[in-house]
Amino acid sequence: MQTERYKVIVKKIIIKNFKCFKGKFSLGLNKGLNIIVGDNESGKSTILEAIHLVLTGLFNGRYLKNELTQYLFNNEVVKEYLDAINRGDNIPLPYILIEIYFESNDLPELEGNGNSEKSKECGIKLEISFDEKYTLEYEQLIQGQRGNIKSLPIEYYDISWQSFSRENITLRSIPVKSALIDSSSNLYKNGSDIYISWIVRNNLEPKEIVGISQAHRKMRDSFMETQAIKEINEKLISTTKISNKKIEISVELLSKNAWESSLMTYLDKVPFHFIGKGEQCIVKTQLALAHKKSKEANLILLEEPESHLTHSRLNKLMSNIKSKNNEKQVIISTHSSFVANKLGLNNLILINDFRATSFNDLSQETKNFFEKIAGYDTLRLILCEKAILVEGDSDELVVQRAYMKYNNGVLPIEKGIDVISVGTSFLRFLEIAEKIGKPVAVITDNDGDVDALKKKYNSYLGDNKKKFIDIYYDEKVDDGDLKIGGMPFNYNTLEPKILKSNDIEKLNNIFGTSFNAEDDLHKYMKNNKTECALKIFCTNGDINFPDYILKAIK
Repeated sequence: MQTERYKVIVKKIIIKNFKCFKGKFSLGLNKGLNIIVGDNESGKSTILEAIHLVLTGLFNGRYLKNELTQYLFNNEVVKEYLDAINRGDNIPLPYILIEIYFESNDLPELEGNGNSEKSKECGIKLEISFDEKYTLEYEQLIQGQRGNIKSLPIEYYDISWQSFSRENITLRSIPVKSALIDSSSNLYKNGSDIYISWIVRNNLEPKEIVGISQAHRKMRDSFMETQAIKEINEKLISTTKISNKKIEISVELLSKNAWESSLMTYLDKVPFHFIGKGEQCIVKTQLALAHKKSKEANLILLEEPESHLTHSRLNKLMSNIKSKNNEKQVIISTHSSFVANKLGLNNLILINDFRATSFNDLSQETKNFFEKIAGYDTLRLILCEKAILVEGDSDELVVQRAYMKYNNGVLPIEKGIDVISVGTSFLRFLEIAEKIGKPVAVITDNDGDVDALKKKYNSYLGDNKKKFIDIYYDEKVDDGDLKIGGMPFNYNTLEPKILKSNDIEKLNNIFGTSFNAEDDLHKYMKNNKTECALKIFCTNGDINFPDYILKAIK
């Protein structure tokens, strides 16, 4: 009985020595959506490539056996091998191992302990390693060139593709089919996009594929019978004497699926590869998600879907992915906070220092918050080295200028420190920072009630202090007689504290104003917060900043 493949999912991948991953890297996956985030060179693309490679045997759209190269191996591992072997140390040749662990109750043919964890699991593995039959030749190479070996002897390597039951496998026996969709690049074969051809082919029933093949054959026969082609071939036969054999031009028809490489997909009569890349990404993703063969558990690997898409188109694509992933497993790599928030932080996996951190155990309130307020730059917090959290845009400008004053005019972002405006949602961001151990400084107003502030941040102050999270505020509560619109003026926000740290004359020079009374300047700064902050940021003159801000940036 045929396995109901839609019940099979990839639950884990293990990668050893493949590209950027040195040694063992393990990543657990969710059943539905998986959103992988990380800085450049963190390994996001490599993870997608590795999964696709094991499930299809394809790398860069071509079969691995034709793409075997030293550059698939981790550079450090290769260098360590070459240094050791040239010193005279006899160490084993490096190898690559990629294992896919399935969750399934009905694939006994793939079950066994033939995996790196030596446990009974269901899965498959691909290994690129030294072929023992070349042992003698390899030893002769080492003896003859020791001290001068510059590259990995890749010609002595073999590719092994096996199940965990230690049986060799073929593509047909793999229960999960993957589609790797990279909107930032295209791979073409004879003018046809490889991914779109794969998706279109897998949306067709066997009867329909036969129909296309027959129509393609008829097209070839018709092509050969065209008078113009006959005359051209007769001319070639009579005038071209480069071989004793008969030379003709024709349509390729030698392989069973020749139509795949010679036919093109059109949208509104425009060849697929001529439409915009954003539209290409949407079409590929929609087709893959709408796969007609429901018993084939498609794994959709989507790299940076935000590339080339407007906000509205991206929103539409994200909604579609979310609504159709109940029977599909989807793995997305992204730099977009919108994508991460929209699809849910519970699906988020951070890759940092070649380690994976899941966000599953964030509180449901925090997950819901970021999903509903999708504009928040959660990935800025996740991907920076350190962060300073402030309330608004004006605070962000002032804090950056304060940092520049004490760091020779260098912006904090140039040192990996991101100043992020988070509104009043400090605690939501701190929950994420606590989860991933991100060094964070919070700069906040006391708003005239230090006790209330301490209660709000109780989890991060005093005995509950986290060593990488600091809360900075002015301990002193200021007051005065000013009222605006009949309401008492709040002397405990950023602007009054800046005036307190300077004098009227200095701020008049910066703002281009001529106030004589502090209360008049208080009113002006309150009504022109962003403009005043921008002038503070841009000033070349000296300006002082409140002590609690200086403590945060120092």
